[in-house]
Amino acid sequence: MVALCSRAPDADRIVHMTDYVRQDAIDTTWRAVVDTARRTAAEGLVVGTSGNVSARLGELILVTPSGVPYDRLSPDDVVGVDLDGRQVLGTLGPTSELPLHLEVYRHTGARAVVHTHAVHATAVSTLVRELPAIHYMTAALGGPVRVAEYALYGTEELARNLAGALEGRTAALLRNHGTVVYADTLDRAYDHTAQLEWMCHLWLLASSLPGRTPTLLTSAQLAETASKLSTYGQPG
Repeated sequence: MVALCSRAPDADRIVHMTDYVRQDAIDTTWRAVVDTARRTAAEGLVVGTSGNVSARLGELILVTPSGVPYDRLSPDDVVGVDLDGRQVLGTLGPTSELPLHLEVYRHTGARAVVHTHAVHATAVSTLVRELPAIHYMTAALGGPVRVAEYALYGTEELARNLAGALEGRTAALLRNHGTVVYADTLDRAYDHTAQLEWMCHLWLLASSLPGRTPTLLTSAQLAETASKLSTYGQPG
C-alpha cells in the first residue's frame, strides 16, 4: 500500500489529487521509474545514487528519492509530488534535483525525464557550448544538443539554465554535471539518453585524432533525417 506523505501541508489536496490517478497506474509507473533508474546504474550512466528519474501521471510526478540506492527501492517506496513540488505520496524525500524535473514538466509536453552523470557526456559538457552534429541521431533530439551553464545542483538557477538549453530540444548537457533527456515515455527517454552518451563518446574519439577534424552534418541533412525518423519503427 502506498503511504500518503505525512509531511504534506494539505491533506484534502492530497486526497483530491490522488482520486484522479488510478492506484494501478501509480504502481505500474513507479515500477517503470525504478526499473529505468536501475538500468542507468547497470549500464554505467550513473555511479552510486547519482542521477534521477521521473514520470508524469496527470498532475502527479513520480520521482526517485534522494540518496537511496536504486536496488533498495520497493513498491512501497513510491515518491510523488505535484507540479508545485509539494510531496503528496510517500515518506522518502524526493531527489535533490526536483526543481530540474519540475522545470521540464511545466514547460514541455514531457511524460518522462531521465537525468544521468554519464561520463562521456559530462566530459563533452566541459569542452564545448553544444555537442556538434556528429551523427544523424542528433535529429532525434531536436538538433545539436546545447550545454546549460553550470549552477549548483538542486537549485532553481540550474533549472532555469536547463530550460534555456532545452528550447527546441528534448535533451541537454549540464556543464560539469551530466545529461537531461525528456520524452513521452520512460523507454524513449532512456534510449535517447543512451544515444546521447554514445554520440558524445563518438565525438570525443573522432576529435581526439591529431591533425584531423570530424565532418559534421548540415542543418538540411538533419532535417531530412528528422522527417525520416517520424515514420521509423512499427506502426502503433
